[in-house]
Amino acid sequence: MRPVLELGGTHVTAALADPGTATVLRRVREPVRARASAEHVLGALVRCAGELDAPAGEVWGVAVPGPFDHDQGIARFAGVGKFDDLYGVDVRAVLLDAVWPRPAHAVFLNDAHAFLLGEWRSGAARGHERCAGITLGTGVGSAFLVAGRARHEGPGIPPQGRIDLVEAGGGPLEDTVSRRAILAHYGGAHAPLDPDLDVRDIADRARAGERRARRVLDEAFTALGAVLAPHLRDFEATVLVVGGAMAASWDLLRPALRAGLGDTPVTLRPARLGEDAALVGAAAHVATVR
Repeated sequence: MRPVLELGGTHVTAALADPGTATVLRRVREPVRARASAEHVLGALVRCAGELDAPAGEVWGVAVPGPFDHDQGIARFAGVGKFDDLYGVDVRAVLLDAVWPRPAHAVFLNDAHAFLLGEWRSGAARGHERCAGITLGTGVGSAFLVAGRARHEGPGIPPQGRIDLVEAGGGPLEDTVSRRAILAHYGGAHAPLDPDLDVRDIADRARAGERRARRVLDEAFTALGAVLAPHLRDFEATVLVVGGAMAASWDLLRPALRAGLGDTPVTLRPARLGEDAALVGAAAHVATVR
């Protein structure tokens, strides 16, 4: 079992994970505000890691979203609406200095890569040499793996390996596919939304027969498929794994995504490991860099 940390948009999780069996034990979780101070975010990371009470001298795997210098362990969040106060902070140094029992080292990887690596080791991408993954939630994360190794450049791979940097309809992809975009399109220009409404509620309304809800979801996921199609073909992915909160609406997501992909020869699968995927992937990553 390896100690791991995951920094998400709404939470920090520490756990012991076994990449071979996809087993996750002794999970410690704490809510975190993405727009909060550096002290708030770092404090949550350190507390969760400390409460896990992992043995001293362990190498920790840490899954964090970008922009982030994963090799150096330094935050580069700027202008992305989350964790901006962490910009320039050496997160590795903070963890090695503040977590007790003391880690020997901490290695970082992108959270979408961790997700897909976990699914490749023990989940929906198992057995596939070339696979792609997307996470759908507050934004759109993406990853491309060949034999379990993340690829950041090459045929079919978007800039920096980030599909969110690709445009859809003349604007950023996340203006079409993201929690924010779907809620905005559902509300329209003049209709105020219930502040408690979320994408899952729109999905429930679509299942109940509401045409506007179904149209908004169909348009978002079909557009996503159209953006992904040329990248998946050129990369020669044989499977696309979809995770994140929106994957819970797979019955609505899959048909629209498939329509957008057209005749792209790729298998579509929902993530199997759920929230454990990134934790398992972070644990697997440790073995590749030690």
